[in-house]
Amino acid sequence: MDEDIRARLGAMNLEEKVRLLGGDGLWRTQGVPRLGIAAVLMTDGTQGVRYSIGQIDGGEGWGLDAALRADDLEGRTDAGVEALFGLARQATCFPSGSCLGCCWDPALLREMGHALAEECQEMGVGLLLGPGVNLRRTPLAGRGYEYYAEDPLLTGELAAALIEGLQARGVGACLKHLACNNSEYRRTEMDSVVAERPLRELYLRSFQHVLERVEPWALMSAYNRLNGTQAAEHPWLLTRVLREEWGYQGPVISDWHGIKDRPAALLAGNDLAMPESRRQHEALLEAVLDGRVSRETLDRSCERVLRLVARVEAGRRPDARADHLAHHRLARRLAAESLVMLKNEDDVLPIGDEVRRIAVIGSPALQPVIQGSGCATTRARYLDIPLEEIRALAGDARQVEYAMGTGADGAMDPMAEAEAMTLARRADLVVLFVSTPVGMDGENGDRRDLDILPAHARLLDAVAGVQSRLVVVLSSGDAVLMPWLEQVRALLLTFFGGQGMGHAVAEVLFGRTNPSGRLSVTFPNSLEETPAHLGYPGEQSRHLYGEGLFVGYRYYDKRRIEPRFPFGFGLGYSRFDYRDLRVSQPSIGPGQTLWISLELTNLGPRPGQEVVQLYVAPPAGELLREPQALKAFAKVALAVGERRRVELALEADALAHYDPQRGRWVLAGGVHQLRIGSSSRDIRLLGQVRISAPPCYPVLSADSSLAQLLRNPPAFAAVARLVSRKSGVPVGRVRRRLAELAPSLFAGLYVSLVELLRLEVSEAELERALRQGREPD
Repeated sequence: MDEDIRARLGAMNLEEKVRLLGGDGLWRTQGVPRLGIAAVLMTDGTQGVRYSIGQIDGGEGWGLDAALRADDLEGRTDAGVEALFGLARQATCFPSGSCLGCCWDPALLREMGHALAEECQEMGVGLLLGPGVNLRRTPLAGRGYEYYAEDPLLTGELAAALIEGLQARGVGACLKHLACNNSEYRRTEMDSVVAERPLRELYLRSFQHVLERVEPWALMSAYNRLNGTQAAEHPWLLTRVLREEWGYQGPVISDWHGIKDRPAALLAGNDLAMPESRRQHEALLEAVLDGRVSRETLDRSCERVLRLVARVEAGRRPDARADHLAHHRLARRLAAESLVMLKNEDDVLPIGDEVRRIAVIGSPALQPVIQGSGCATTRARYLDIPLEEIRALAGDARQVEYAMGTGADGAMDPMAEAEAMTLARRADLVVLFVSTPVGMDGENGDRRDLDILPAHARLLDAVAGVQSRLVVVLSSGDAVLMPWLEQVRALLLTFFGGQGMGHAVAEVLFGRTNPSGRLSVTFPNSLEETPAHLGYPGEQSRHLYGEGLFVGYRYYDKRRIEPRFPFGFGLGYSRFDYRDLRVSQPSIGPGQTLWISLELTNLGPRPGQEVVQLYVAPPAGELLREPQALKAFAKVALAVGERRRVELALEADALAHYDPQRGRWVLAGGVHQLRIGSSSRDIRLLGQVRISAPPCYPVLSADSSLAQLLRNPPAFAAVARLVSRKSGVPVGRVRRRLAELAPSLFAGLYVSLVELLRLEVSEAELERALRQGREPD
């Protein structure tokens, strides 16, 4: 392959090379027909394949000139974000990322990757733009529903599995959006200001985790700035970290119109500018001609794009046909295994035989809220209507009645509400469907609040006033506030569950499926207590990530706040017993793996699945650390009464933290506590492992305190010898006196030695002594 790529590259002229690094229309790369270089068709996806018919088949663009000239935009369909994509071919609408994150099942995501690849192959799509692995830092983020979790490990594991499944069937994945695209508020102009530790340990770690397991065929840069530099034009991010540190070899693609300076982007490592832009093409061509961009740099990017083309061509299956019914069954399974039961007071679910009359209320029961808005949308081939699915499973022995309860437009309607109250009073049980505002989760705009629709909140309150057996089914893109929680007996959370959500809900309601979803984000009690609240949305085009390392459950753990629902939480119809924790060895060192096992038993009356979660609490050290962090998990299916030994692997290197002073990852020695449980707040078993690692002493300078010097024994010994030589006092006495004086010496080392101890010491001499306390690079 490499020889063929080099031959084609050598045969290309300058114009062809520059064109190769830009789009052909909206969704293709430029081909070079005379050299047999094909174009690559790409489109948005990972929730489903969005094949925009007019844009892909008809060459339509994103021109909004008609909207510009219109007298009035009200009622027009050619203005706004949704108008950018046009009519799409039907495809399987799988659950969104925030829903899928709750399945905690990489194997299931791998199956989804296979299915997506089959639909891509049928449509001729060679590169799917996803998955997105940005962390859900704030529940207000408009595109939060696209992303899996607030934790980089869970995010990375799920994304890697989906990519493996997709690429194993000959379709490339484009991992996105690098990096810190955690809000839609003024996204193309905001500067995400992030300290290096949280940047490395959280926001970049999800990308790094994926790349350690699989190489996506492409990677997409983000719209925002990162620490002052446009992410699409960021040499440190795209070259030093991505390529030199992580070893990524594939092409980097811009988000659509995400490049502001084309030559700077190419020099930084952003190879392909999408979509087609004459302005960008001319800017790059001029930069090559005048020497600002070297021919070597140009060829390097062309080679990466040509390697992508070769991969796509090698994987292409023009005669492929997708099994859409099988994919619908998979969409149902994904929705069912991701559905989270948050409350089930008095075991009101599953619906028992004593319930003869069921009232189903709420517009989402007929018009299910299955996805967000913007680029990550799919025109569903099939759609399970919750009301129809409930009626199908209720059978002839039960009566199922329906009322919308609100106006058709989702607004309050007294007559519709009265009809719903009548049904609720005479029912044995009410299933009420509610949602957050439709269209508020999506492209180029954040959520205004964390509430369900006002009309739905009013309807819930009214129904709860006349019916105590109230089950709520909630659809939302991310976390929701629940001031009404005490009024309901059971709560099922679907997030955006895709086209099979209706069937999944019915299966759970009647006990055909035992819910096994677990939250992949923390649910707050209020918006004000969320970690990013004080810094959101930023000011003067700067968005300061002031919470640092403490995102999601890390924040709640650090502040000892009891959330509404913790990370990893979810109920089911079974109970699981954890016991007999074992570790393979008492200590491990760098490069080694610890095997942790436990005995898990299903004590419930039904087969079920448990998500076993391993959190590790680090020892105290020089740098601030999170109280605990997720380090491994396993989803385990057990029959009634079944007992199984569950094994988890923990790599010592996964316990490292980033030290900005040293500019590298550091593995801290000492005892680390192992916490195994069913959520971040429900820890069932405790253990420990000692990490044997080289000592990591404080990095010292002439301004460091004497107290800090004492914490670096090699440097302390060297400085004591220096002081002894300069003062004539024996080394042993010097060491004792310095230790005694340390608490009272307020100045830095050099000032203390020269001004307070009145020694004739040069800064160079002190620096040489301190150097002996530094570890080798």
